[in-house]
Amino acid sequence: MFKCQGNAISRRGFVAAGALGGLGLSLPQLLSMQQARADLKHYDFIEAKAQSVIHIFLPGGIAQQESFDPKPYSPIEFRGEMKTVKTNTGEVFSESMKEVAGIADKVCVIRSMTHGEAAHERGTHNMFTGYKPSPALIFPSFGSVVSHEYGPRNNLPPYVCIPNQPNEFAGSGYLSSSYGPFALGADPASKNFKVRDLDLYKGADGERFARRQSALEVINQKFGSLTNADNVGAMSTFYDRAYSLLGSEEAKTAFDLDKEDAKMKAAYGENTAGMRMLMARRLVEAGCRLVTLTYGGWDMHSNLTAGMKRSTPPLDHALTQLINDLEQRGMLDSTLVMVTTEFGRTPKINKDAGRDHYPKVFSVMLAGGGIKGGTVYGASNATASEPEFDPVTPEDLATTMYHQLGIVADKELMAPGDRPIEIIDGGKVIKDILA
Repeated sequence: MFKCQGNAISRRGFVAAGALGGLGLSLPQLLSMQQARADLKHYDFIEAKAQSVIHIFLPGGIAQQESFDPKPYSPIEFRGEMKTVKTNTGEVFSESMKEVAGIADKVCVIRSMTHGEAAHERGTHNMFTGYKPSPALIFPSFGSVVSHEYGPRNNLPPYVCIPNQPNEFAGSGYLSSSYGPFALGADPASKNFKVRDLDLYKGADGERFARRQSALEVINQKFGSLTNADNVGAMSTFYDRAYSLLGSEEAKTAFDLDKEDAKMKAAYGENTAGMRMLMARRLVEAGCRLVTLTYGGWDMHSNLTAGMKRSTPPLDHALTQLINDLEQRGMLDSTLVMVTTEFGRTPKINKDAGRDHYPKVFSVMLAGGGIKGGTVYGASNATASEPEFDPVTPEDLATTMYHQLGIVADKELMAPGDRPIEIIDGGKVIKDILA
């Protein structure tokens, strides 16, 4: 029998079941048919542990040795110049993550991430979609898949990027563009920050707005009946969601950092890292399902030590505050915080006192959302040149994230030409990191 709940069974399955059922076939007869077995893929029910995701992406490739996977006993040319700090669980992080080390009992670090893409664009594609790049198909980002599967909540966009869509791979891919991200359009840390397009045009009151909305609906119905083009339907969806935002004071309030008191802003740090993470917390608290934010530039081919000491303190502090804040609000269990990057850095310091691109092994960090705190999963070898054991691929990480959200990762979505494409192909749930 089918085990399905919510999004658990594919549309193809329902279509095939309905068509064959109309021919008078019983379920046992249907399941005995070879093609029906192929179309009616069996999906188990997944209970969602997380209601939202905050995806913190560190563009450029942060060095694992100078963050979550130091090598203090390796020769200096491998371990680098930075010191280490002991975590509250007895593990060791780089001194760059000394505040996160104090809450290590609440986080999980995966030290055995691995893929084969040494170019920024290709590595970024892996970490935003769970797929290797393909010339034949543009894959949807995590946020767009979540938007497709669950839709809006509390009149908030399901998928938001802070401050803007960070790269071309953070979009909707082969899905309708209506599942693309809502971008703030400005940095929350900037002076006089204000999210674009959340207020009525100057001179338009509520009555005038309602008349315009009604007129547009008439035009859209007529125009939409003449074409099935995706961009037409997507634009209609965007308008509908924009109306919801404009008409909901609660939704607009979620984007207003002025609603946070000065003490909370200071706790996060009134800088780029702090304000972006505070905004992310506000958005998931209000109802956004997946928020992506970027911070810093970690492509440190030279002067690595100075670069890390300059860039990591705001990240370390804001990330620690975010996790503590979520816990204090009773939100950590239902919010998955995921810190990723496109790849790691070379095992050996180069001639310019930096490290170069290295996808063979690197680290990511998870917290909340049903993830087991105080966990270090997998390991790199003594020089951080390859996984020592328990390698984790982007497919595995994505499958685990979707699993925590209650999404079956091998469910098939429809690409152009009615091509069924699995959300993730071949990943496995990393069960040892689940609470």
